[in-house]
Amino acid sequence: MTTGDGTGLLARGIEVADARGRRIVGPLDLRAPAGRVVAVVGESGGGKTSAVLAALDALAPGLRRVGGTTLWNGRPVPYGRAARRWRRSTVGWLGQDPVGDLHPLRTVAALVAEGCPGLRGGERDRAVARVLEDLGLEPGLRHRRPHELSGGQAQRVALARAAVGAPPLLVLDEPTSGLDPATVELVAALLERRRADPGAAALVVSHDRSFVERVADDVVEVGPRRTARRPAPAAPARRPGRRAVLAARGLTLDVPGGRVLLDGADLEVGEGEFVAVLGPSGSGKSTLLRALAGLHPPRSGTVEVNGREAPPRVRERDRALLRAVQFVGQDPAGALNPAHRAATALARTARLLRGMPPAEAAAAAARLLEDVGLPAEAARRRPGRLSGGQRQRVAIARALAADPDVVLADEITSALDAATARGVLDLLDGLRAAHGTALVVATHDRAVAARADRVLAVDPERRALVPQRWPRPAAASAAGRPDRARHGTAADLS
Repeated sequence: MTTGDGTGLLARGIEVADARGRRIVGPLDLRAPAGRVVAVVGESGGGKTSAVLAALDALAPGLRRVGGTTLWNGRPVPYGRAARRWRRSTVGWLGQDPVGDLHPLRTVAALVAEGCPGLRGGERDRAVARVLEDLGLEPGLRHRRPHELSGGQAQRVALARAAVGAPPLLVLDEPTSGLDPATVELVAALLERRRADPGAAALVVSHDRSFVERVADDVVEVGPRRTARRPAPAAPARRPGRRAVLAARGLTLDVPGGRVLLDGADLEVGEGEFVAVLGPSGSGKSTLLRALAGLHPPRSGTVEVNGREAPPRVRERDRALLRAVQFVGQDPAGALNPAHRAATALARTARLLRGMPPAEAAAAAARLLEDVGLPAEAARRRPGRLSGGQRQRVAIARALAADPDVVLADEITSALDAATARGVLDLLDGLRAAHGTALVVATHDRAVAARADRVLAVDPERRALVPQRWPRPAAASAAGRPDRARHGTAADLS
C-alpha cells in the first residue's frame, strides 16, 4: 500500500474486544492517505465496521478498543468528547443503518444541510441541491420526509448528508447495499471526484468486491471467520401448475402525495416458487412487498394467501395468516427489538406463531442461527452488538422460525458478502425443496435474480409488473477492470 506523505488517517495495531474481553477484530492497521480511496473488505461479521469505528474512537457500547493508536495528519486522534469534536469537524459518516439515522420529522433538504453546518443561506442551499443532483435525487424530493422515501432513496439522502460538506475524511459503510446499478454508478462517481481533491481521504467498508475493484486505490482485508453450515437439500424441481400460496388481484399502490407506483397489478406465486422483482430505486419494489405483508394498505385490489383473502393491514390478520406470510425488510436494525437477544427473537416467533413449547422453540432458534451461518455466541447478542450482515441473517432466521408458506424479502443479500449470500440462498432453496416455501425477493443483485424461477420488473412508466427473460450471469471477466486497486493485508502497511 502506498505510504503517502503523512497526511490522512493512520491507525496501527487496532484491536477490539467485547465486554467479556473476547477479541472481536485485530490487531489491524489502516491507512487512508489524502487523495486516495481505501476499501476495508471481509466476510460479514468479521469485524470490518468495528475496526474502522475503533480507529475513530466511535465504538458502540459493549465494545472497546484494547490496542492501537490513530493519527490524523500526523497528530494523535483524541478520546472521548475531544474525539467527538474531531469527528464533527473532520469526518463525514454513512452507517449501515441510513434510514434509522435520518430524523423522521425533518425534510430531505434539512437532513442533508446537517452535513454542512458551516454554510448559511444561499450557499448552503446550493451545496444541498448540488449533492442531491450528483446522487440522482430529483428536486421534488427535497420536501419529503424519510418515511416518504424508498430504501435506496433514503440511503442516498444519508450519503448526501455525509458528503455535502466535503469532509476531509469520508467514511462509507456498505454504501451500495440496496442500490440499483445506475445509482451505484453515481456513488462511484462521487468517490472519483473526491480522489481529485488532494486533501480528501475516503474509507469504504464493503463486501461488494466488484464495486471495490472499481473505486479503491488500496484494499485492506479483515480476516475471515468461517462458520460450518449443514449442507442444504437440492433445489426444487420446476413444477408447472403448482398451488398458488400468494396472489394479488388488481393491486394499485401509491405513496404519500398520491403518486401511483403500480396500477391494477396482478401477481401469483406458486408453492415452492422463487420470484425475483427488479426495478430502479423508488419504483415500488419495496412497497409491493410491504403491501403483500399487510404493512402498506393498497389503494385498491386484494391479496390472497392460500386461497383466502387477507386483510390489508397486518394488525387485522390472524395468527395463521401471520405465520404463513413473513416479511424481511431492508432495515433489520429497525425491525429487531433492541432489547431482545437474537435467540430470544427467534424463539418468541416460534412460540407465538407455531405454538412451540419454550424448550422446543429455543432448540429451533439455535438450529436456524446455525443454518444462516451465525456463530454460537451471536445467539446471546442484542441487535446493537451485531454487524449489519449479522442483523440481516437474524431477521431472515426469525422469518423462517415461523415456518412460513411464503417469505417476502427486500434486498435479502444486500448486507452479506458473496459467500454468506450464497449460503443463505442455498438454505432458502433447501426450504423450497423440502417444505414448498415460496420466495418473493426484491433485488438489484443479478446473481439473486439468476436463481429465480421467474423475474418481474416494476416498470415506472407503465406502472406495471412486466415479466423478464433473465439469463444466468456469465462469469466475471477481469478484462476491462481498472488496474488501480491492489489487494493487500495489514502486513503491507508496515
